[in-house]
Amino acid sequence: MARALLITNPAAGRADARAVTVIRDTLRHGGWSVEVLATARSGDARRFAEQGRAQGVDVLVCHGGDGTAMQVAAAAAGSGIPLGLVPGGTGNLLAGNLRLPRRPAAAARAILQGTALTIDLGAVERADGTHYFAVCSGAGFDARLMAATGAAEKRRWKMGAYVAHACAALPGVRSVRHRVTVDGESRELGAAMVLVANCGELLPPFLRLRDDIAPDDGWLDVLAFRADGTWEFVRTFFELLRRPRDGSGRLWFGRGRTVRVEVLEGPPRPIQLDGEPWGDTPFEARLLPGALQVIVDPARVPRRRMRGAAGVGAGAGAGAGAGAGDPSRG
Repeated sequence: MARALLITNPAAGRADARAVTVIRDTLRHGGWSVEVLATARSGDARRFAEQGRAQGVDVLVCHGGDGTAMQVAAAAAGSGIPLGLVPGGTGNLLAGNLRLPRRPAAAARAILQGTALTIDLGAVERADGTHYFAVCSGAGFDARLMAATGAAEKRRWKMGAYVAHACAALPGVRSVRHRVTVDGESRELGAAMVLVANCGELLPPFLRLRDDIAPDDGWLDVLAFRADGTWEFVRTFFELLRRPRDGSGRLWFGRGRTVRVEVLEGPPRPIQLDGEPWGDTPFEARLLPGALQVIVDPARVPRRRMRGAAGVGAGAGAGAGAGAGDPSRG
């Protein structure tokens, strides 16, 4: 019998007691033993997951948003314990990139029936320790927007809260000089925001950076987005929608395994890791290849390859191999 620890964040936008009950009962009906822990303060999800890891649970199940998922992933990284995701927040970007079901019962069934897929993570060192991202980190406009959007707004308006703040902030968008260093090679450029992505879709499945970005490809992909004011931001955004492979006058792409972002003029800019504010620039992201296993439905996830996948089911965690991304790809 598989032992699962279900960590839920009651403060997440779509989390509620009924959903937690559905997830727990679905897993138990599948033959799993399930313990449920609810977070009450920042850091609880990571602490609970570390306790579960020490106690030898077979699966860590997260019900919440991307912030909660990354706290649980921080404890699961490198352990071989697969992570099951049940979307319960506002963005749910990792779940969206992996095409996981949004409804609690369907997501729980997918965890029971799915496979453990090995993906990369990004890691960023801050004053309080190492933090992780699975989808995207960034500095500038996007981080400022996420910091300005409160939890109550997200619970009430979902993604509409971000959209409202973005529309209000667009007239003040300005590009400043950055130094972006990718695997030791530096480039100075103007940007309103600089993104470091592990997944290809910023708004699954509608907004994709490029077609050749995958969370298990062994690379971090960098985008510098230049815009001054509303109309230039809109023009640059529509350029991005066309998915240019080599960038343009307002877009620049890079790829590497270590990325450092510094601001060369004006005050430091805020940064975000998978939608959570984590201080200001400068920051350095490094790739952790094959660091995390996430349970997916192999028929749904949009991938070219399925490396390191192993059946979950009643023997969750058994035989789930860890594999790095392919460094020759690019």
